[in-house]
Amino acid sequence: MASVAERRLGAVSNHISGQSDLVIVLPDGARVTKARHADVDATQLLLDGKRIVDFRIISDKTFAYDLSAISTRYESATTHVPKYKLVQINPSVPGVAATSCTIPDFWTVIYAFFTLYHEQEYVPISISTLQNAPEISNYLITTGLGRLYPSKRLNHQDLPDVDREHYLDRSAFWQGGGIAGYHDRFWIPNPRPVYPQVMGFTRKENVIAKHPVRPPKPQPGEVLYRRWCSAVGQMLELTYFDIDGVSDPPQESQGGVSRHMAAFHRWHNDERVNSAWGEKGGLETHRDYVRGVLADPHCLPCMFSWDGDLMGYVEVVFSKEDHSAPYFPFNDPPGEWDRGIHVLAGETKYLGNGRSDIWIRSLVHFIFLADSRTNRVVGEPDNRNHAILKVAHTAEFYQSLIFDFPYKRSVMVLQTRDKFFTLCRLR
Repeated sequence: MASVAERRLGAVSNHISGQSDLVIVLPDGARVTKARHADVDATQLLLDGKRIVDFRIISDKTFAYDLSAISTRYESATTHVPKYKLVQINPSVPGVAATSCTIPDFWTVIYAFFTLYHEQEYVPISISTLQNAPEISNYLITTGLGRLYPSKRLNHQDLPDVDREHYLDRSAFWQGGGIAGYHDRFWIPNPRPVYPQVMGFTRKENVIAKHPVRPPKPQPGEVLYRRWCSAVGQMLELTYFDIDGVSDPPQESQGGVSRHMAAFHRWHNDERVNSAWGEKGGLETHRDYVRGVLADPHCLPCMFSWDGDLMGYVEVVFSKEDHSAPYFPFNDPPGEWDRGIHVLAGETKYLGNGRSDIWIRSLVHFIFLADSRTNRVVGEPDNRNHAILKVAHTAEFYQSLIFDFPYKRSVMVLQTRDKFFTLCRLR
């Protein structure tokens, strides 16, 4: 005899169409899909085929989070602030009983919404029909993932309220809100605690700088960042450089060297890459180069891949003790935890189709998530490298100045934390 759960699942199946569409793939590989109900105006979200919630767009109810207009004559009368349609969670669906939703699954619902409605700064939602609505409301307000429309009363703190609309905040979501202490479905598989700020010092040929001691390096081949990119339907990974094949044993087809080292060597002997980096040479020359950056406390050498297929090489550096530090604008020196990037797109098959824009934004996303004290990311490409300057412009870096290294004329391009998470063009 069928259990209550089985009968309920059967009832749900009878009310949804056979077609389900992929929405996102979580960092752990779980798949989130959506399916339309066959006989009612509602959509079901499923995690690996199991229902999380139903939702419905209420087209005749729109809301604007016009924060700066509150308590002025413009409150609720603004025309420039975007209005968004209300999303009702768990609307009444025939044959489907009201259910609760776990915190990890509700975060997944939010992820799905900001994938489906990625251009919206907020998603106004109604959660009152959830069985555990008070728990969800408390989670949203406590973590900053959701906000209530502020009260007009002075010195009044808004408390969780299941009957009011909650505004899901896109910026808070992409900053990692609602993850720590709740679940591990994070884009950074092994998040590290904030490293204490204690004084360090670097003295070498082109750098003399006081700066914070830098955190220990990751393990060879450790995945630092993983995110499914809906615009191309692939998983992007950033992995710490594995020079000896510790996590990925060398193959005979690679000449007995690690996969990372073989790709690095091959890319640098490509004229397209060499024209920008100028590091063409033999295998041992390239091995010595990589050993140098692995030993450098201020530099994080990494490999990018699409669905496991190596695509490019990047170096993430701390700007404070980088050779670019003296060239920052007057009265605007690098911060203690600001980072710089050097990037190399190695595989020609991954050029174009908007991919460079995707992985450069993802790299910046990783950097800002890795340490909340990082407020800027800087690049200093050659003034003649029009391709990478175009990528920086498309990714909404701004040009700060033009300056001369001893060996090249560079354009300093900057991305700020506030601008990045306000625009949130992650897909």
